[in-house]
Amino acid sequence: MTLRRRKRILIVDDSAVIRSLLRSVLFKDPHLEVAATAADGASALACLETARPDLILLDVDMPVMDGLATLRDLRARGYTIPVVMCSSLTRRGAQVTLEALAAGASDYVAKPLAQASRQEAVDALAADLLPRIHALTRPAQPPSASPAASHSALPFPSLAPEHFAANPQSPGAAPSVVVIAVSTGGPAALETVLPSLPADFPLPVLVVQHMPELFTRLLAERLDSRCSLRVAEAAEDEPVTPGTVFIARGDWHLEVAGADDSAAHPRLHLTQAAPENHCRPAADVLFRSAARVYGAGVLAVVLTGMGADGLNGCRLIRHRGGSVLAQDEASSTVWGMPGAVANAGLVNRIVPLTAMAGEILRYAGRAAASRQCQEIRRMIHEIRKIGV
Repeated sequence: MTLRRRKRILIVDDSAVIRSLLRSVLFKDPHLEVAATAADGASALACLETARPDLILLDVDMPVMDGLATLRDLRARGYTIPVVMCSSLTRRGAQVTLEALAAGASDYVAKPLAQASRQEAVDALAADLLPRIHALTRPAQPPSASPAASHSALPFPSLAPEHFAANPQSPGAAPSVVVIAVSTGGPAALETVLPSLPADFPLPVLVVQHMPELFTRLLAERLDSRCSLRVAEAAEDEPVTPGTVFIARGDWHLEVAGADDSAAHPRLHLTQAAPENHCRPAADVLFRSAARVYGAGVLAVVLTGMGADGLNGCRLIRHRGGSVLAQDEASSTVWGMPGAVANAGLVNRIVPLTAMAGEILRYAGRAAASRQCQEIRRMIHEIRKIGV
């Protein structure tokens, strides 16, 4: 029987208290061990060759060299080691964390603040951190062009994109809305896809990214500065307008509500109903409501993320005649969410991240062509009415 090698974790934080807390978290898991600890980024980079970490836990704010500078130096040296940022729930902490995620960090966790005891803090951090470490340190898949290593969060067999390129499922009706589900690796994925959509993109785009409330607002602001489309955090009762990207607000589910469940005048609805798939916002909530309001006119896009949020919603979307695109495994930070819908046979096509915007545009072009045909039919009808 071959013993499983414990994954080696490098802890980088200027706080001795946090370093001790993280040690206690890792000690709870027999498959993990502390490779080394460092109080700043320069010390961490200096010990890489001797520590040989499988993953780095990296603080955001540190003296000498902060987390963002450390990450950029790490990637500039060619290291693809997964990095999880340890962030405080402050505006600065969130801003720097988002920059780090866009610069190649794999994921982040929030430092515990409100726990009554050390043990409660350890337990809360362990519940959040340990699944992320295991998802990000699974055996690497064959090399890809992705800057981050490719890992699968769930034990799904690999499905090559070529299989779906040769045997794609027929697309559904021309879409009226795009709904996107994304989690681990999401900010970098969204910064690849959304800025590639042109200013005249004809559909509304609704996004569920698993993040706390402060983070989603800053994510919307960051994307708005980089996209031709308007990007905004979702607000209650806002109209679902074409050419706008709405980011679900952290800790609130996002739904589409229409007059009598029709798509005549759809508006956004925020709710704090119970979490689904351990998430709020949850993609399944958004996907179900979009299928109810838009019927076959839903194009769902499932990007990188841990777990299976969006799977049940995609079942309903396909049942209603809509279409589903999933990011491929090679370009995903974690192939949990897109892998779940792919292995359930729900996708019309599996697409590399860099090609996803083009595929969305292809579907949107069908929508534009459909509207042109409707307008021509309307004009012909009007001409016939006046007898010309």
